[in-house]
Amino acid sequence: MGRVYNFSAGPAVLPEEVLKEAAAEMLDYQGSGQSVMEMSHRSKVFDKIIKDAEQDLRDLLNIPDNYKVLFLQGGAHLQFAMIPMNLMKNKVADYIVTGQWAKRAFKEAQKFGDAKCIASSEDKTFSYIPDCSDLPIDDNADYVYICENNTIYGTKFKTLPNTKGKDLVADVSSCFLSEPMDVSKYAVIYGGAQKNIGPAGVVIAIIREDLITEDVLPGTPTMLQYKTHADNDSLYNTPPCYGIYICGKVFKWLKKQGGLAAMKEYNEKKAAILYDFLDQSKLFKGTVEKNSRSLMNVPFVTGDADLDAKFIKAATEAGFVNLKGHRSVGGMRASIYNAMPIEGVEKLVAFMKKFEAENA
Repeated sequence: MGRVYNFSAGPAVLPEEVLKEAAAEMLDYQGSGQSVMEMSHRSKVFDKIIKDAEQDLRDLLNIPDNYKVLFLQGGAHLQFAMIPMNLMKNKVADYIVTGQWAKRAFKEAQKFGDAKCIASSEDKTFSYIPDCSDLPIDDNADYVYICENNTIYGTKFKTLPNTKGKDLVADVSSCFLSEPMDVSKYAVIYGGAQKNIGPAGVVIAIIREDLITEDVLPGTPTMLQYKTHADNDSLYNTPPCYGIYICGKVFKWLKKQGGLAAMKEYNEKKAAILYDFLDQSKLFKGTVEKNSRSLMNVPFVTGDADLDAKFIKAATEAGFVNLKGHRSVGGMRASIYNAMPIEGVEKLVAFMKKFEAENA
């Protein structure tokens, strides 16, 4: 069948170049006589892999020296608990709920202290980002939490919330490395790799050093303390070695593309092709308010569930796969991460035009 255009929200498309390199090195990584899957995480060879990956990530994001980069496990979901366990010193936190994952993080935080929802877009099925310029932020709040790009609903914070001096924690799983960001504006940035960076199994967390202390909530397990991982350069226990190796290759690929400013330009161009079509289509329509649109995840519907199903089936047969919307919302969603080539979006739009003409 050959390679399809994979619009999955995650695990998602990876750069073909990276996959070919990994395939070539599968049995023998750079003359070591073994696969990265087989080597000790304590070996000199792997030590170079993880250190190079961290350095390339630091270069791409211009990460300040007073931030630690951690390669963790447990998916973004484990961070929903690790964040309050490590940061909730006053047992107070403010959450902005703009989608299902932010809602889950908020519910998890309530187990550890007084977590409050200070803004939400649930009233309109999370189809917009609320105004966060003047929020009722608690004087005792340890941090303010956002999910910066909402994978299911296709929304993105274009302006960071005014946290009134409080630390900002952001889940960036689905927009990680899609554009430049000022790391110094955040206390913690984290994201699962399986959307825009690498294979499932790795979570990257970037944390300001002063927040990494032994002063955690009583009973916090050793493995769930940031300090455990920071003190051991992400090698306290066996990390997801192969996943980190692929992430490292993706970082090098991103540098080769010209870095994050070049990626942003490319991603804007790709997204515009799809949004421009949706804005003039008589059959398909986008579900997100214009000023909240994500560059990475584009949900759309026909307004008829049977027609949606017919479209998804026809698209799959034509080689455009994983366009079905999340089970909680239905419809369609095209995730067009960094590794999705522009021709994938152009061909999808051409297919949508044809489908519209045949089903008008």
